[in-house]
Amino acid sequence: MPQQPPVRSTPARPARPDASMSLLTNVMDHSLDDGYAEAAARRKTSGDGGMPKTLRARLGLAVGLVFAALIVTVGAAQARVAAPVVAKEREELIDRIDQETQAADKLEDSVDELRADVSARQREALRDSGGDRSALVGILSGAVAVHGPGVRLVVNDAKDASTGGDGGPRSTTGFSDTGRVRDRDMQRVVNGLWESGAEAVSINGQRLTALSAIRAAGDAILVDNRPLVPPYTVLAVGDGGELSDRFQNSADGLYLHALQENYGIRTALSVEDDVRLPAAPSVIVRTAQPITEKGTS
Repeated sequence: MPQQPPVRSTPARPARPDASMSLLTNVMDHSLDDGYAEAAARRKTSGDGGMPKTLRARLGLAVGLVFAALIVTVGAAQARVAAPVVAKEREELIDRIDQETQAADKLEDSVDELRADVSARQREALRDSGGDRSALVGILSGAVAVHGPGVRLVVNDAKDASTGGDGGPRSTTGFSDTGRVRDRDMQRVVNGLWESGAEAVSINGQRLTALSAIRAAGDAILVDNRPLVPPYTVLAVGDGGELSDRFQNSADGLYLHALQENYGIRTALSVEDDVRLPAAPSVIVRTAQPITEKGTS
């Protein structure tokens, strides 16, 4: 019985992993456009590609290369020469800034010394002309430092500033970040303390007088044009317990409580046995004039 030849089947070629990405595969395999390839082949066949054939063309190419190299060399040399000049000008500018800063600091120190001298002279003149009421006038005007029982009120921004909605105590301020203490808040706090019986008030060591102003400059709060940094510590001299109760039950105290409840502004009010307030930096009256009684003949 004749033997059958073995059957040899050719195994099928495995499918390419990127068979499903035919477009990407075609781009990778044929990165050069066919038109560019044909144009390069024609130039090579006609002898147009490669270096120039004539001597004039070669000389022009050499001159162009030399000119380009000269430009690069000159530019590098100029940059190397100009670098020390720029560094020197920078150092001179830094020295000038340092000198001007030191001069400004000296002027500021001089202003503080002159302001302190003026305040001392004002207090001396007040003491000499005030008679028995000079001490009281000095306290009421803020010209002298005072101490006594009172309250300490600390007002600070919220831990997480949030945007308030309508109906809140500050819904018409125009500020989106209502978790920050604003100048109008400190105005209401100070006015509420005065109304509740405070005899002297200071914010962060800045004594307030009848001429003091609490304003805003951007996000900063200014007291008599001096910027304050939170937390804002308000000291008020007065009958501590009574002053605290009156302020908390006043409209301004309730306003501060609403800020705490609705916007997370942190407050802490405590009664103190003795608080010390400095004198105001300067008390300058430009408009008011004392009334002098004319003697009768």
